This record gives sequence, structure tokens and C-alpha cells, in this order.
Amino acid sequence: MQLVFATNNLNKLKEVQVLIPSYVKLLSLKDIGCFEDVPETQTTIEGNAKQKAEYIKTHYGLDCFADDTGLEVEALNNEPGVYSARYAGAQRNADDNMNLLLKNLKEKTNRNAQFKTVIALHLNGELKTFTGICKGEITMEESGEKGFGYDPIFIPNGHKQTFAEMELTLKNSIGHRGKAVNKLVSVLNDMNVK
Repeated sequence: MQLVFATNNLNKLKEVQVLIPSYVKLLSLKDIGCFEDVPETQTTIEGNAKQKAEYIKTHYGLDCFADDTGLEVEALNNEPGVYSARYAGAQRNADDNMNLLLKNLKEKTNRNAQFKTVIALHLNGELKTFTGICKGEITMEESGEKGFGYDPIFIPNGHKQTFAEMELTLKNSIGHRGKAVNKLVSVLNDMNVK
């Protein structure tokens, strides 16, 4: 079967690709000739994931899934949340976002945070969602070269390394996106869509 993963983020594509079973041929937006910005105008992470999946199904007629991820920081009233990618502005720069977050947390002792991923699957005329959450804390400074986004400043509970210091297999096994993708894969397997 073929499924479009509605993302232009090559890092996300790489993370998800290793989790998807071999009977699924994963297509990117580039593969289907979608070069426009897929809208993300909802006020929730779940809303954005659904909106992206609906957009691809409506405009391209293909079965697909889309994800949206946000970092929710307790001491900042769960900001940046749905605005995580553009926290420091429309330029969507990861370093700017991390610097602003660390600055906003400077006087805070509570560093608790969680990553939340919602995947919306549009398949056989149905829309289903899957949520993955990874709790942890925000570090005082960046550490690590792997990963992307806020990975260099997030340490998951029970670990001493940031996501950016971890190998992809470990990050996928404990991380928010991995948890959501595993739920998606479980549904695909149950449907026996091989």
C-alpha cells in the first residue's frame, strides 16, 4: 500500500520511515508534487494534524497521514505548544526558538515539559488520530548534535541525555513521535492492509 506522509520536514520523514513496516510505501509531499505550504492554522496540535491530512486527501485524493508536534512547558502555561515551530517568529528557526525558550525560563525553577505529537491518518474514507507524549525537562543550555527542533534542550524522564545526544533508535523507542507512529502502525497491521 502507499501512504503519503504530509511533511516537508526531512528530519521527521527520516524518523518515521524507520518505524513504518516494509509493506507500506511511504511517499513525501515532494513525491506527489505538492510544493505549496500545507495550511496549519488551527489552535490545537490535533487540529493542525487533521487539517494537514484533510488538505492532502481533498487536493490530491491520496490516503495519507500528517503529524503536528508541540513542546509544552509547564512554567510557561504550556507554551510554545501549537506555536512551537514559529515560537520566535515566522522564520521558523530552531536556534531562535530555543534561545527564546531558555530566556523565558531563566527565572523559573520548574523546568518540566512534555513533547506531544498527534498523527492524523486519512485512510479508506476515515480519519483517525493517534497521540504520543514524552515527559521530561528543559536543560539550562543546548547539548548534542543529533535530532532537530528543541531536541538539544530536552531530556526525557529517566534519562541523562538530551534527545539531540541520543541515537535515533533510542529516541524513537521513548519519544513522542515514535509512540504516536507505533499506534498508527498497530492500526495498519490490524486492518491487514498488506
